[in-house]
Amino acid sequence: MKNVNKTFLLGGDLEVNRIGYGAMRITGPAIWGMPENPQNSLDVLRRAVELGVNFIDTADQYGPFTSEQLIAEALHPYASDLVIGTKGGLVRFGPWADIHNDASHQHLHEAIQGSLQRLKLEHFDLYQLHRIDPRIPAEITFEFLKKTQDEGKIRHLGLSEVSVEEIKKAQEFFNVVSVQNRYSVFNREWESVLAYCEEQNIAFIPWFPIGGGMDSRKKELIQDIADAKGVTIHQIALSWLLHRSNHILLIPGTSSVKHLEENMAAGEISLTDQEMAMLNRIAE
Repeated sequence: MKNVNKTFLLGGDLEVNRIGYGAMRITGPAIWGMPENPQNSLDVLRRAVELGVNFIDTADQYGPFTSEQLIAEALHPYASDLVIGTKGGLVRFGPWADIHNDASHQHLHEAIQGSLQRLKLEHFDLYQLHRIDPRIPAEITFEFLKKTQDEGKIRHLGLSEVSVEEIKKAQEFFNVVSVQNRYSVFNREWESVLAYCEEQNIAFIPWFPIGGGMDSRKKELIQDIADAKGVTIHQIALSWLLHRSNHILLIPGTSSVKHLEENMAAGEISLTDQEMAMLNRIAE
């Protein structure tokens, strides 16, 4: 059975628990506006920290701005070991997918200043480019981020939805400490990126970690394992990620305290080599 680490040293100097919290779902319906019950979102955030979460992932376009505002309201002044990572480079104009790229100097400058203000931070421990903007040469964006880091506003930099080649290009400008790509037991499109992150000691942060591609055959296989352990399918999907690589940081999101507690409990599930082999074959 594989030895599963409980923590990861992000950027070489920030020790974070490998089950964090993704703060997209604390916003209003369809990731738009304030939640119907803001107190519930505050309760979820506070409970996450109580349960040992010390890495929270958010973005300025969640709401937009709402997620960052709620994090500050719930948790500021922050615990000394709490790492809040936010993202910029996308602009939300409406519910769900009404989102557009903007990694221009002007937008990123305003996004960084706005996020610092909303989160009540003097600098970011982690700032991630939400998407490379196809309208702007990536080198120009990377130069700007490096300049902002040198000014002391950003401690560590990360990327999202990138290829190995794009990570390598960014590494010409700054140390990449995290990569967020879509990845799950059902979706292995970015196996090459995960392998590169392991090689480079980069945190790999899968988004949509428990959804997508779950047909009846795959669901039945996972259900059998879940039933044998007395847990849920989603908990098995999260546990697989923790066992898959010690470079994976989880950020499952939820607006429910009960669901949050279930997600955190996934860290206590052990998977045998045989069970891992069965789960590894799901995406084939």
